[in-house]
Amino acid sequence: MNRHALYAVLSGAILLSACQTRPLSSSAAPVVSPAAQAAAPAPAPAASMIAPMVEKRETFVATGYAVISIQNHKNPAQQRLLAIRASKLDAYRALTEQVYGQQLDASTTVSDMTVMNDTFRTRVEGVIYGAHLVSITPVGEDTYETTLSLDRNVVQDLRSLYLNQIATRAR
Repeated sequence: MNRHALYAVLSGAILLSACQTRPLSSSAAPVVSPAAQAAAPAPAPAASMIAPMVEKRETFVATGYAVISIQNHKNPAQQRLLAIRASKLDAYRALTEQVYGQQLDASTTVSDMTVMNDTFRTRVEGVIYGAHLVSITPVGEDTYETTLSLDRNVVQDLRSLYLNQIATRAR
């Protein structure tokens, strides 16, 4: 290691060793006696930075798309029906992602400090019931769009059923 690199590392270590954290508020917290703490009601918990999406939305909305011309049928009318069905399934997949999230598996191969291969796989799994079909509309000349909505109360029911199922499997 050359002299300049050594000085840079030592300087960085010295500068970082003097760092300290500061409270978020500029005023100091008041000192309260233990008797006053016992008499006072417990403060309400602060809102978490990561609050569940269920509490923020009244309804969940998902949109799915499908192309007509790539559907596996020779009859154009049947291709349109298959595209409608595929767009509906895509909307259900998007709704399932919102309710349960996605599982993401990723792997990266590096050789000679160069990324050789990046692989990503996602998986969505869940049960959706009670979704309302908002619309099925053609977009352009070759695509269908399906929009579904799901009430917040149904999402809470789905999540509680899911958590109960996971707890049952763990036993």
